[in-house]
Amino acid sequence: MSVLVLALAVSAAVCLGTGFVLQQNAAQQAPLSDFLSPRLLLDLMRMPRWLAGIGLMVAGMVLSAGALANGEISVVEPLVATNLLFALALSRWQTRQPLGRQGWAGLALLAGGVTAFLLAGQPEGGNAITNPLRHWLIIGVVVGLALLLTACAKKSRLIIGPVLLGLAAGLLYGVQDALTRVSGQRFAQGGWAELITAWQPYGVVVLGVAGLILVQSAFETAPLRMSLPALTAAQPLAGILCGVGFLGDRLRTDAGALAWQAAGLAAIVAGIVLLGMHPAMPRGTGAPQRQKDLQPG
Repeated sequence: MSVLVLALAVSAAVCLGTGFVLQQNAAQQAPLSDFLSPRLLLDLMRMPRWLAGIGLMVAGMVLSAGALANGEISVVEPLVATNLLFALALSRWQTRQPLGRQGWAGLALLAGGVTAFLLAGQPEGGNAITNPLRHWLIIGVVVGLALLLTACAKKSRLIIGPVLLGLAAGLLYGVQDALTRVSGQRFAQGGWAELITAWQPYGVVVLGVAGLILVQSAFETAPLRMSLPALTAAQPLAGILCGVGFLGDRLRTDAGALAWQAAGLAAIVAGIVLLGMHPAMPRGTGAPQRQKDLQPG
């Protein structure tokens, strides 16, 4: 792993984590009638804090794209997942909550999990799989699962809806990262002519908008701790699946390496959950009437 990829991925994580906190602070003030509707984005565009959060998110996506252009998705995704650390840092500064045992345990699990996965897997780039059926099968399964989670979230908005929306958005963002890498490769090979004639850049836009609607709907209806951990955990898993599945990323496959990789990924997810549920994470300020309005009719 090069220093450039490390710097770009961690910088992306800083921007994303900070941007998510600002977005949730604004989204919780949006009309609940906009739930899972493109109108939600139009209403949020009137809020300066949300625009600042989106600006940071876009910056994070650009930095992440730069990391993906220079490194394997199986390396970049775990590093970008540390955005939760920076979201917690900003939230802790706002709430003055100490980290405590939960915070330090979550930090250790997340950092240790990323380190264990990268050291054990030793991800390397390879030739992308040319079989289009394999591409569409993996993308179809991941996107289909995201759609199923979204449908379930509409029926249980206050119970587990925000968690399901976070998972769905994370899956879409993982596929988006994979398509971003493919788009970067096409641009490097043939310039703008090669890029605009491929379907992947348009897929990046569609998935980005869809994921944004899901994320903002989750932020609108529940505290950040309900949705951000799920999003942050699902994105690297989907990205690594795409990387190994059709982008040609190679991981060590001996028994010991696979065991450490599995343990690393489990530690990443556990650390994300602990940090996301930390008391410092914004609780939201929704009034009882807002919660009542969310109940499915």
